[in-house]
Amino acid sequence: MRSDQDWWFDDAAGPLVRPYAMTRGRTRPGAPNLNLVTQIRASQSRSDPSSLTPEHREIIDLCKVPLSVAEVAAYLNVPLVVVKVLISDLIERGDVVAGALFQTSEIADTKLLQAVLDGIRRI
Repeated sequence: MRSDQDWWFDDAAGPLVRPYAMTRGRTRPGAPNLNLVTQIRASQSRSDPSSLTPEHREIIDLCKVPLSVAEVAAYLNVPLVVVKVLISDLIERGDVVAGALFQTSEIADTKLLQAVLDGIRRI
């Protein structure tokens, strides 16, 4: 049984304040062109990690392999707008790079490329 002082607490609600605290109250990212499919990749040259929050460091670790903003939000299990604000912070610091699809491997097989092109032409 709960006391009168615990009337405001709801176990089912979960962490209501944490996302607000992670962004220090900010609700808009500084980088306005971030969308669900924008690819994020950790930069080769990073600034001092001691001034970063654990969430910022986790984003950098996740993005050693290019991920979309939506994937980062899913891995961190936080709302999309929060991830956009955190990624925006990292872009401003130069810790991550945002852009179109990053190529992770080179395709040297010209026969494969020709087959893909032929398939597209048939559509």
